[in-house]
Amino acid sequence: MKKSRILLVMGLLLIAALVITACTATSGDIQDAVDQVAPTLAAAATELAPTVQAAVEEIAPTVEAAATEIAGGEEATAEPAPEEPMADMMVVTAPDDFCPPAPGNAFKEIAAIDELTVQFTRCQPDPAFPSKAAFTSFAIQPSEHLEAMGGTPELLENPIGTGPYMISQWNRGEELVMTKNPNYWGDAAFADTLVFRWQTESAARLLELQSGTVDGIDNPGPDDFETIAGDPNLQLLERPALNVFYVGMNNTYPPFDNEMVRQAIAMGIDRQRIVDNFYPPGSEVATHFTPCAIPNGCAGEEWYEFDPEAARALLAEAGYPDGFETEIAYRDVVRGYLPDPNIVAQDIQAQLAENLNITANINVMESGAFLEAADAGQLEGLHLLGWGADYPDMTNFLDYHFGVSSSAQFGDQFGDITDTLSEAASLAGDDARAPLYEQANNLIKQHVPMVPIAHGGSGVAYLASVSSPHVSPLGNESFAKMDPGKDTFVWMQNAEPISLYCADETDGESLRACEQVTEALLAYEVGGTAVEPSLATSCDANEDLTVWTCHLREGVTFHDGSTLDANDVVLSYAVQWDAANPLHVGNTGAFSYFSALWGPFLNAPPAE
Repeated sequence: MKKSRILLVMGLLLIAALVITACTATSGDIQDAVDQVAPTLAAAATELAPTVQAAVEEIAPTVEAAATEIAGGEEATAEPAPEEPMADMMVVTAPDDFCPPAPGNAFKEIAAIDELTVQFTRCQPDPAFPSKAAFTSFAIQPSEHLEAMGGTPELLENPIGTGPYMISQWNRGEELVMTKNPNYWGDAAFADTLVFRWQTESAARLLELQSGTVDGIDNPGPDDFETIAGDPNLQLLERPALNVFYVGMNNTYPPFDNEMVRQAIAMGIDRQRIVDNFYPPGSEVATHFTPCAIPNGCAGEEWYEFDPEAARALLAEAGYPDGFETEIAYRDVVRGYLPDPNIVAQDIQAQLAENLNITANINVMESGAFLEAADAGQLEGLHLLGWGADYPDMTNFLDYHFGVSSSAQFGDQFGDITDTLSEAASLAGDDARAPLYEQANNLIKQHVPMVPIAHGGSGVAYLASVSSPHVSPLGNESFAKMDPGKDTFVWMQNAEPISLYCADETDGESLRACEQVTEALLAYEVGGTAVEPSLATSCDANEDLTVWTCHLREGVTFHDGSTLDANDVVLSYAVQWDAANPLHVGNTGAFSYFSALWGPFLNAPPAE
């Protein structure tokens, strides 16, 4: 054994003897232990002199001081050393006056506590925090990637995630190709390659499935359900109707600035006729904006009955006895909440003319431009839009559309609605929130920012050879969990993703693609709505639900090989929250989900 190694061993023996004895001994016992070890040390010092002697002289004061300190108590107990914090922990804190007055909510601070711990502090209690934190828009990307790509077009097409698939190639207008992540922290994907394709016509999607060129399709046409169910080579899975289709109006543009006009339109559309003629099985007329399957979704009064005579009288009272001219804007994109936009738009156009003498010119817009214009409050007439559940809570439906941080889609906010929703969102438990959601639903009926038409049943179809297929009520099918029985899984949806930086997207086709590649702190169970761990093993709240502490999973790596840590989480949130951050740039810059679900932006520019 080398002399230096002998020296190390002897030194450790001395220290160990002192510590063990001190844990149960008095100061006299410790001195005896020193006396017993001294001859051995002396012999070693003689053998290894002068090296050992010099080392003993160097450490003697330290050993003596430690012995004195330990012996100070009759039964001293060693305290574990605190963990060393990350050298550059990231913290984003709002100023003291940032929190809105109650009712209201916002982030107060997002902080990396250590390498694998992130703490979120809210101004008010937030019982829906786990459901929000599981949503795709709040997926985590490497801080280095965001800093390098932020504010550039490359960020929109080059997500770096932790998911079971990685982006391989995006041929705009043709297909999006993903490959299996060989270092995925969870169960590996079945197929080596995942291909996204798109087709607006439901009949064309079904033909592709029947010919075997694709393995699965989204939203079969209402008339195709029976055909698919009767084909032994195919399988049909029906999606629960956790969505709503509505006719929106902006109250800053005449004549929709008149509440009686909006109420007249609510009474003048035969919603049952639309559902009966144009929707598949499982669909129903919307009695409220939120589906009844969501707790408190149908609290309060049901929507107006179809009554064209009363509608015409109300319109005349509002000053429009002969009707008026407007437009119906929409995008020609099939969704579960709207299976055939063109036919439905034409029927609403005909009903408005017949029942209210309103001339509505149809305006079909490109999908991205339409969504951007709606969020910006630039649609002056009627518009057709809808919403599918992102998580099963009233905040997802009502707060996003009518809450204090909602977009300008319906014009100026209604203060009585925003106050009621803010108060409801701060309460824990559906029973405690019920009276407030009853009040909110009644106020929405009174003010008519939109007319809820239908909760649309929809479905997904696969080849019979696909094993473990599922359909998600949230529209976020996980293709890594399905086995096509071959190396490549080809999925065909209604439209091409707009971008793959889903922090700044609201389009369902974009979100579904992102969900295969990027992951959030928490996740929704496959084919369900319950929240479960993902990049975080848990997110725990303090007693009043204002502070949520998330513990990250160890050893998770991103597609670029970097390791997940708390700073990645903080920056992924901070670039959305802080409007003054130079990386607060996405596809449109709206970051609609963040403001609608989490509250106001930090350093937001003054309203124009």
